[in-house]
Amino acid sequence: MKSAAVSARSRALYKTPFSRVYWAQAASEFKDLRMLLFAALMIALRVALKPVNIAIAADLRINVAFFVNAFGAMVFGPVVAIPAAAISDTLGYLLYPEGPYFFPFILTEIAGSVIFALFLYRAEVSSLRVTLSRFCICFFVNIVLNTPIMWLYYSMMMGRNYVLFDLLRIVKNLVMFPIESVLLTLFLRLVVPPMYKLGYVHTGADKLRFTRKNVVALALLIALGLAAVGGYYVNDYNTKSFSAAYSAGERLEKNRAMNEWVLAENLDLAAADTVTIIESARSRIGDPDMTYELAIYRIDGEAFAAKAAADGAYTLDTLHGYSKSKAAADDALIRIGSATAVTDKKTGEKKSIACVFE
Repeated sequence: MKSAAVSARSRALYKTPFSRVYWAQAASEFKDLRMLLFAALMIALRVALKPVNIAIAADLRINVAFFVNAFGAMVFGPVVAIPAAAISDTLGYLLYPEGPYFFPFILTEIAGSVIFALFLYRAEVSSLRVTLSRFCICFFVNIVLNTPIMWLYYSMMMGRNYVLFDLLRIVKNLVMFPIESVLLTLFLRLVVPPMYKLGYVHTGADKLRFTRKNVVALALLIALGLAAVGGYYVNDYNTKSFSAAYSAGERLEKNRAMNEWVLAENLDLAAADTVTIIESARSRIGDPDMTYELAIYRIDGEAFAAKAAADGAYTLDTLHGYSKSKAAADDALIRIGSATAVTDKKTGEKKSIACVFE
């Protein structure tokens, strides 16, 4: 016999979350004391399980807390999921700190919880819905949303550049997505039936089984993810400037090498007062060449001497180690021309250089 709690509670399901009634139902969970107590329990479990991982292979691990995150979001919905994710993320950092605290990371926790809720809360839960929810988190949260946040973190907190296209991290997410989808489906098949009887969920586990349709969906989503990543990689490679990732030492070395090439082509320039700066270094997939756009500067002797006297660290190496923006901002450098140099991408051997002077 069903409990009184179940009969008193609406079993309404929604095909999609795009309705006012759905969101009104989700917001009403804040008025249910049982639901708030359940959310508190999920927060505690999520925090406690944060350091617990299942090892799949070298450098591939599943954080057990994601099972709790998915189940909690399925029960209390997207509205309660937002503060629950924020609280669990904050408590998790306080108990298990890893590096300096950076507030924007909370957005990935919230986004993951909300996506689980949008697919699983008050819905006829199926293995396909579980698969789609995990794919959206792996792709849109862990790859798309997390990338600019990581860039800000490295830039603001660590003073370092972050590789926007981190192929290893992306491949890990695409590899883990089907494994996590299968494990989450099995987990929900275990916990949904008893929680249905208690009135916490409103759908059975009949559709939480692996069918040919689900296998095909997994394969298509993996193919879609790989295609999107491949397209982004090709576009990123073809349009980015490789010089943006140079270390200080690399920039100094390459600028000096380009300066020597410019001097070799223009014998009337003096090595002592000529500085060449790499403004961009570009290539395309399949292209054997790397094309450098260069800015050629003349050193203003008086301005340089004044700055060097005021700052002992200000030397010729300072000028030769500049990036595009720093060179343009230094009034000790006067731009006198530009150049385009082409090298062999593998060997770095010079193929051609053309200079234009103002």
